[in-house]
Amino acid sequence: MNLTPEQIIEILIESNFWRQDQNVGIERTNYLNRLSDLAREGMAVTIVGPRRSGKSTIMYQLIKRLIDGGVPRENTLHVNFEDPRFYGELNPQFMSKLFDAYMMILRPKGKVYIFLDEVQNVAGWERFVRFLVDQQRHAIYITGSSSSLLSKELGTLLTGRHLDLTIYPLSFSEFLFFKGIKLDNQLDLLSQKTKIRRLVGEYMRWGGFPAAVLGKNKQEILLNYMGDILSRDIVERYNIKKVNNLKTLSKYYMTNCASLISFNSIKGFINMPVDTVERYSEYLNNAFLFFYLKKFSYSLKEQEKNLRKVFCIDSGLRNAISMGFSEDRGKVLENIVFLNFLQKGNEVYYWKDKQGYEVDFIIVEGGKVTGVYQVSYSVREARTKTRETNALIRALICFDLKEGTIITENQEMEETLKGFRIRYMPVWKFLLS
Repeated sequence: MNLTPEQIIEILIESNFWRQDQNVGIERTNYLNRLSDLAREGMAVTIVGPRRSGKSTIMYQLIKRLIDGGVPRENTLHVNFEDPRFYGELNPQFMSKLFDAYMMILRPKGKVYIFLDEVQNVAGWERFVRFLVDQQRHAIYITGSSSSLLSKELGTLLTGRHLDLTIYPLSFSEFLFFKGIKLDNQLDLLSQKTKIRRLVGEYMRWGGFPAAVLGKNKQEILLNYMGDILSRDIVERYNIKKVNNLKTLSKYYMTNCASLISFNSIKGFINMPVDTVERYSEYLNNAFLFFYLKKFSYSLKEQEKNLRKVFCIDSGLRNAISMGFSEDRGKVLENIVFLNFLQKGNEVYYWKDKQGYEVDFIIVEGGKVTGVYQVSYSVREARTKTRETNALIRALICFDLKEGTIITENQEMEETLKGFRIRYMPVWKFLLS
């Protein structure tokens, strides 16, 4: 298939703002503001994140914001490289041909804002993007559903010429906004406290993928997402032959979210060579499906050799696959707290000492531990409370801190134990803090 310039533009008309507005959904202001801040001359802005997290929608929202701010419609170009009508044409030469067709037929005057969506589908796309960046005449935005796409490929070909932004499923504050709850001040928070506490249960159950939040058939939506991520971002990209092994490993991780894992123990459980387990685990991480939290140590060698905790990109996705929400609320709660740290860009680890005392999360800033957090669904039982506080105090002593936090489902209080201040914080308040 050899598309003419006119045929290319006919396809592009449908996904651009040249003749009609596009559906931009509910605005995610935080990401839009950060994208606007990242835009600089001579730099490409790379937008990554899991499939269906809203990257394309946020692109559309930015285009609308630009047009509303006075940029001519014809000075924006959006290309979706997952459009099946482009299959068979996806190479750098076609990208140049597409851009030439756009410049020839629309004749934009001045700076052009170029949005290349799911660009990893084009083999060798980096050369064309490098050409555009070197011109230093246009603003360039790129999306992809693979973290390695940008860290490895762009890192070598566009060194010093790109800035990154990761889009995640909805944070809890965004989730509330999608549910029609605006929290502009403390009064808004207090007046809607009961509804917020109810909705945190829904957020734990169904997660933050936008379509699942707004849709009715949530289970079906999430199962389809899982299938798409595995097939399109891993099986096709890495040419996986033993697909069932990949599915088994991903289900194992879903079932064991917020648990310590080792590749050696997994190989025996699912009958897979350890190097395959390690390679598939990296693919799952590259697709933003799972994250592997390291144990804190001042020694990088120690960090690498210790067990890691596995977490899923979305609690709803985890629950849809593992079917164990009711029994594993504590693990789901811990997964949500991890995602909150991830979305905020915190440097986070778990901690464990030689006596076996373990703390779920510690936060590091500038090489120094600044926060210590436990997660426990409930600390009403004396035995549970003692276990959690003892470990927390051990960590506070280790890092010379005076206070720590235990995140629970809905308990809230403060107390002093052994000279340390312990805060018990309900998860909804933590997520909105």
